[in-house]
Amino acid sequence: MNKFFLSLATVLMLTASCKDDKATAKTDNRGTIGVEQPGGTVQVPQNPERVVVLHYGIADTMAELGIPIAGLPKSTLPAYLAGLPESAQWQDIGNIMTPNLEKINELDPELIIISGRQAKLANDLNKLAATVNLDVDASNYMESFKKNQRAIGEIFGKEAEVEKELTDIDARIEEIRKKAAASGKKALIVLANEGKLSAYGKGSRFGIVHDVFGMPAADEGIEVSTHGQVVSNEYIKEKNPDYLFVIDRGGAINREALNKEKFANDLIKATDAYKNDRIVFLSPDIWYLSGGGLKSIKLMLSEMETALNR
Repeated sequence: MNKFFLSLATVLMLTASCKDDKATAKTDNRGTIGVEQPGGTVQVPQNPERVVVLHYGIADTMAELGIPIAGLPKSTLPAYLAGLPESAQWQDIGNIMTPNLEKINELDPELIIISGRQAKLANDLNKLAATVNLDVDASNYMESFKKNQRAIGEIFGKEAEVEKELTDIDARIEEIRKKAAASGKKALIVLANEGKLSAYGKGSRFGIVHDVFGMPAADEGIEVSTHGQVVSNEYIKEKNPDYLFVIDRGGAINREALNKEKFANDLIKATDAYKNDRIVFLSPDIWYLSGGGLKSIKLMLSEMETALNR
């Protein structure tokens, strides 16, 4: 049997007999609030003191708001989070896809926050502590994003701080949309993965470039799927984008990073994006591993602002 599931079974057996008593004790002196998540509403404790976070975007929101984090997966921790002074205090709970259940249990969390990556583990994690899925709905990005930020504000009593952040973000987005519209330039987003390319369009996990930031798409017909639409260098030449946004999956997950010079082959060099120095290599740890947080969206905004000034 897989070691992860052996560990999971062990943890659940050890915690089953005392879970109800622990949960009651944790919320004796505090209320709970209902938080919307995919599939319904979940009750979570207010002002939890020990929070395990399996969602890097929500982790950066909490860091921005000064909310302590007990533990999170560190094997692929984005550089912008790893560079924070408080990151040294965060306990490592393993891999973001298969977290260490024993380590989570040792932290005795009051709340566990997950993303879609751990959705299949939600029921098991909920046996360790109240678990809420704050994944972002890419098809309705900003509404979903704001709902999640406000949920964090309500849980931790940071409503005013969240609203100020959202107002500032909206103002920056509006300026970017104006610049994007005025430029008249079309964009294509590709994920590079060990020699393979996938394109992402409107409504996709990287569709924020089009749907929120207002960049017109070089291809309006890209199919929406988790892993994108498989494309070739010939496809990129044919679509001839004014901007080519590239996200390097290998660089995000600690594998071999994309060779940017080799990426610019003869077919890529034939595009307007290359000719006008508008091939933009986006920070993969932000765009691929993270996103959906106050800090990460501001970093995305900065990269878009820089790109539009080219």
